[in-house]
Amino acid sequence: MFTNFSVTGCSLELLRTGERGIVAFCKSQDKIILEKLISMGIVTGTHITLKQRVPSIIINIENIDFLLDLESARTIYVRITDSSIN
Repeated sequence: MFTNFSVTGCSLELLRTGERGIVAFCKSQDKIILEKLISMGIVTGTHITLKQRVPSIIINIENIDFLLDLESARTIYVRITDSSIN
C-alpha cells in the first residue's frame, strides 16, 4: 500500500559531503545573515555543492569555495540534484 519515497530537499546543514543541490530558499529573520548569503551569491536557483562539513562547512558555487558558519548553513534549503558521494 505504501510506496517508496526519498527526500529530495533539505537544509544545507543536512547534506552529506559531495552532495549537490539547487537553493530552493533561504529562511531567516536575521537580515545580516540574509545579506551575507546574497553577497556570496546564494539565492534561489543557485547550484551549490557541499565540499566539507568538519571542522568547517565549505560550499562551492561556480568553482569558488565559501566558508559558512552553522547558523548560516541552517538557513539555506536546497533541492538535491546529485547525491553521489566523492
